[in-house]
Amino acid sequence: MRPFNKEIRIGNRLIGEGHPAYIIAEIGANFDNDIHKAKQLIDAAKAAGADCAKFQSFLADKIVSGKGFASMTLKGVHGTWGRGVDEVFRDAEFPRAWHRELADYCTKIGIDFSSSPYDFEAVDLCVEVGVPYIKIGSGDITWLEMLTYIAKKGKPLFLATGDATLSEIDEAVRTIQDAGCNDLVLMQCITNYPSLVESANINVLRNYKKSFDILTGYSDHSPGSVVVLGAIALGACVIEKHFTLNKNDKGPDHNHSMDVNGFTQMVKDIRALESAMGGTQKFVVAEESETVIVQRRSLYAKRDIKVGEVIHLEDIDVLRPALGIPPKFKSIIAGKRAVKEIEKGMPIFWDNI
Repeated sequence: MRPFNKEIRIGNRLIGEGHPAYIIAEIGANFDNDIHKAKQLIDAAKAAGADCAKFQSFLADKIVSGKGFASMTLKGVHGTWGRGVDEVFRDAEFPRAWHRELADYCTKIGIDFSSSPYDFEAVDLCVEVGVPYIKIGSGDITWLEMLTYIAKKGKPLFLATGDATLSEIDEAVRTIQDAGCNDLVLMQCITNYPSLVESANINVLRNYKKSFDILTGYSDHSPGSVVVLGAIALGACVIEKHFTLNKNDKGPDHNHSMDVNGFTQMVKDIRALESAMGGTQKFVVAEESETVIVQRRSLYAKRDIKVGEVIHLEDIDVLRPALGIPPKFKSIIAGKRAVKEIEKGMPIFWDNI
């Protein structure tokens, strides 16, 4: 099988080493069943510096079993909703009639549109409206039939790996590769809403790169941007973060989403960190051209030294700035005769001896 590509085109962007991270504003259900609010969120995501405004394409009857959830005692976020999980999902559906309009709106204002599909018809719809990639949620990582179906659509894929073992991830990755997809980004994720910073396990990105020789990303549900910035430092090329206009709005996703101000600052911090990362070569940069002299030391005359005098160790100071002979040659200079007069407090040069 062909190896996974290390440079992937997403719309008008290239992602991979040497390219800025691709940043997704995950709108999820935060449009609150209002297409005008959906457009406001897209506008805000664009203004905040996101590369993509992403939704989730599901129908409640095709993603959850009301009776199945009713038979459980839920301790996580699903148990905090106070009503049936199927009811909450039904209220959060992203109407399929809106996909084309919102995709066109994103094109109009200059931001990518995408949506995570959770059934086969949703996959086809996303492809039809021209999403530049398909992001597969962690919950479907073991639905190999769906992975194969999506992988055969010829789109780059982002695969979230929340609550998955490495063996399950390996099976999913091989399934996608077997289906002919070599444009894959493997994204670390913790599927709790919100998730704990101390659970982030950012270093697993190293394992993904080593195990699968693949591009990596992070789909983050933790507060703030520390996890995102850690992922960027480890080479993540895709970042996804839930996005809202107001964390106090009612709905399943608002309270664990990042608001506009927070998201804007996160993007600025990501871009600043990318600039700071540099490369693997060590060199003196332009702004150090003066400090490399003023902060280093060289050999100085501790007394007035006349022509013909022998220079002894006790005649030599090691001081800043580094205008003369480097300190490592001090023992070589000792015992030499001065061929020029050297004034006390002046640097010693090679042509002085």
